[in-house]
Amino acid sequence: KVLIDVPRSDLAEELAQSETKIQVLQDTLQQVLDRREEERQSRQLLELYLEALKTEDSILSKVAEPQAAPRKEMDVVDTGTSSTDASATTALRDQVLSALKEKPVPELCLDSQDLELVLKEDAAALASALGWDKQKAGALQEACEQELSKRLQQVQALHSLRSTSKGKQTLP
Repeated sequence: KVLIDVPRSDLAEELAQSETKIQVLQDTLQQVLDRREEERQSRQLLELYLEALKTEDSILSKVAEPQAAPRKEMDVVDTGTSSTDASATTALRDQVLSALKEKPVPELCLDSQDLELVLKEDAAALASALGWDKQKAGALQEACEQELSKRLQQVQALHSLRSTSKGKQTLP
């Protein structure tokens, strides 16, 4: 930073170089400083994002906990009486089914595990559980697949950024 702030003519005289070379040197140093600042801001943004994800996960887990116990009890009761067709539709929790029915863009409201469950579900069984036609259920599954794919790409990008960032931190 000091070398950038020194007047070009003084630095050229001190280093016995032309002012043109000093200009190139100062420009290069400024680019390095700019890049470091961008990296710092990117790291801060990623940290905030990860913190927000942790907060969201803890909130969602607290919301899901009270519902978990009744579901287990219901599953135990249903095990003896359910048919194979009914077990396929109960693979999706009531919470997921209600989100799929009520939300205008449900794939954005579901976590990745629920998106995977929706994708694994048979389109006909999903349509039956939601009271929709098979085409609408298929479109929903396609939207869920695209969202899951996008999330996986984001995770891969974060891992790539993290490994790149770790690699740069070890350099002197």
